[in-house]
Amino acid sequence: MKCAHREKLRLCDALEKLADQLPNVDRLQCLNLANTIVPLMRDVHRYEEAVVFPAYEAALTLVEASLSSVSRLRAEHIEDECFAGEVTEALLAIGHGGGTKNAEAVGFMLRGFFESLRRHVAFEREHVLPRIGIDG
Repeated sequence: MKCAHREKLRLCDALEKLADQLPNVDRLQCLNLANTIVPLMRDVHRYEEAVVFPAYEAALTLVEASLSSVSRLRAEHIEDECFAGEVTEALLAIGHGGGTKNAEAVGFMLRGFFESLRRHVAFEREHVLPRIGIDG
């Protein structure tokens, strides 16, 4: 899980750097990131839902279980994967020479995506990992 968090945060850092460089970005970097985002998200989410979330649910008290944190995290996974697809399309367009017609909009999209991922990781580090015996 710590490795998954590191990979997600590394992606966030790369996307932030890219957003800061808009509209003058490295097209190859855009293509590399585009090819990384969806597989990373899919693999991490599959692991969390199959291994981490069941362990977390088992560690919760009845009152805590009624708060629906896991349901919210699962919903965030769906949203993150949809958003990852949109970010990927934008990065592929830039990487294939489409340019950044609206650098502000692309920057806003990238920031929205990576900030959401960082919040998700922070919640898991603060609430999920300690409950399953992993130091965040």
